[in-house]
Amino acid sequence: FREPDMEGKPSRIFLGKNKLLQIALGRTPEEEYSDNLRRVSKLTSGSVGLLFTSRPSKDVEQYFREDLVEEDFARAGSTAKEKVVITTDMVATHPVSMVEHFRKLGLPVEVQTGRLALVGGATEHVLCKKGATLTAEMCKLLVHFGVKLTEFRVSLLCRWNSSTGEFTMLS
Repeated sequence: FREPDMEGKPSRIFLGKNKLLQIALGRTPEEEYSDNLRRVSKLTSGSVGLLFTSRPSKDVEQYFREDLVEEDFARAGSTAKEKVVITTDMVATHPVSMVEHFRKLGLPVEVQTGRLALVGGATEHVLCKKGATLTAEMCKLLVHFGVKLTEFRVSLLCRWNSSTGEFTMLS
């Protein structure tokens, strides 16, 4: 995970058990640490985190919308955004000891003169087609060959201001 670059102003991201975060913020008006934090607590489910910063909200929103977008390896179940072709040259860069691993992942490889090659002298193997649903095996092969098909992006759900207690939904 990448540390947020907030140009010298102190910022902290908390990732952890959702129940623990909910209890710390408060789930009811009587339990909440400060005004309207129970509304933030209700949104704490799934893959979420809390960002605490003194930066202006406009700068934070711009940072997460524009600056924090990176290419990432695809996960199983995602859709391929392009056709991926594995060539003999790409296979040959891996050690011969990987032959069984590649075979288990569904890549037809063999050892030829001490190097890995595609079976039958083929020069290319289509790993996935555009629009295909990726399997776990395909994703592992994409990582081995360094092919990134998705974007890592953070979506902001809400904003809470500690000085006013104001809560705002962002998406």
